[in-house]
Amino acid sequence: MRAERNRCADLLRVCAIGAVVLGHWLLVDVTYRGGALSGLNALDYVGWGRWPTLVLQVMPVFFLVGGYANAVSWTSHHRQGEDWRSWVQGRAARLLWPTAVYAAVCAPAVAAARLAGAEPGVLAQAGWLIALHLWFLPVYLMLIALTPLLHAAHRRWGPAVPVVMALGAAGVDALVLGPRLPVIGFANYLLVWGSMHQWGFAWQDGTLTTPRWRCRALAAGGVVLLAGLLGWGPFPVDMIGAGTRVGNTDPPSIALLAFAAAQTGLLLMAEPALERLLTRPRLRSRVNRLNAAVMTVYLWHMIPVILVALALYPTGLAPQPAIGTTVWLALRLPWLILLTAVMIPLTLALLRVQRPLLRLPPGVGPTGWWSPVLLACGLAVCLPSLASLAIGGFAPAGRGAALPLALCACGLLAIVCSGRPPPRRVGAGYLGGTGNPEDGGSSPCRGMPMPGAHGRKASRPCSPTRARRRRTPAPASRTKRDRMPESA
Repeated sequence: MRAERNRCADLLRVCAIGAVVLGHWLLVDVTYRGGALSGLNALDYVGWGRWPTLVLQVMPVFFLVGGYANAVSWTSHHRQGEDWRSWVQGRAARLLWPTAVYAAVCAPAVAAARLAGAEPGVLAQAGWLIALHLWFLPVYLMLIALTPLLHAAHRRWGPAVPVVMALGAAGVDALVLGPRLPVIGFANYLLVWGSMHQWGFAWQDGTLTTPRWRCRALAAGGVVLLAGLLGWGPFPVDMIGAGTRVGNTDPPSIALLAFAAAQTGLLLMAEPALERLLTRPRLRSRVNRLNAAVMTVYLWHMIPVILVALALYPTGLAPQPAIGTTVWLALRLPWLILLTAVMIPLTLALLRVQRPLLRLPPGVGPTGWWSPVLLACGLAVCLPSLASLAIGGFAPAGRGAALPLALCACGLLAIVCSGRPPPRRVGAGYLGGTGNPEDGGSSPCRGMPMPGAHGRKASRPCSPTRARRRRTPAPASRTKRDRMPESA
């Protein structure tokens, strides 16, 4: 039968993307002075605004759900005989093809604005604004590439792995703050975000949620550690921006990891209640539709900011009160409503345009000893290039980011050309669908749920005759631990 999806993970991902969009739209304040558009960080002008970042910082949720999804996907594919190369290639392609479409639109738009005579400073600001959120991709791609190794470590040592990673992150922070070695701080992109990714493994196999007191212990430990680091340590309360001496996100700090532990523990404590809520068919259907648009919304959500700013600010239709004033606060709600009104039809149009991407194969060409080498080289080129785009934007110093974009294209080409996916085998979930939600396949029994662990009403089992018509034997029933959220 078709594996039951983890609806709670889907809901967490949808809510997280909503919080990311809301936070970016609220924190970026667009101004128009002297005939030039610019953007300001509202947190630099609203002192109390740093406290809401304890709610708006939801990137740990993405890495938690990503760890869950990668654990289910890797174990499922590995059981079918798939190797590191083909699995990583498929996961990377699902992220990089939509990103390539985004870059293919933004880069020519920047070039056209430059030819039209846009001010270099304005162009650089706009190019950075529409690229800043791409930082997530190189970090997550790195964790995808390391998932087989990290998951094997989890199976052998369990919670000791994220504990060691957390201790390493604390050591990195000590070296950054003490001997002033800022370069070593980049190790925390793996240690901090990787710890959250490991929690996803523990969520998937039940070691973090059974017994339930472990969720409460994680939350309580995170709260105590965070309070100590913010109260007596050098770390600011701001979980999104940068502090005066040290920040929490660039690179990520042990304070951010403590915050993530508290957030993860609280969310997993609420999992049973969320699962009961998601038994409602209408709500479940809405979550499914929204979940399918998560990647699109994440990539394109800053475009409405640029479009609305160009339409309203130079024409004088939008007022520009000082940041933090009562009028400015009152205008935040209409601003959000207007951006949402632009984002909804934009997302619907993009989903339709991007449908051909779903039919693209993750890889082409023959496979051989060179295939994993070529894939590794492609990733090694893509990761720093995407990071460069996130830091410098699509128009650094008012010029096009030709080199990072060219390197990204070469890296994607190497990944795709590292070989075809393995042949689909009868009996392993192939030929007519995998039966695995992660693969987007279907089983012969699709749409006919079997008795489950959540008290759902059983329905008529799939007959062998119907299974033979689809030429695929019905996959074996899987447990709650194998439930897979899509599009992770």
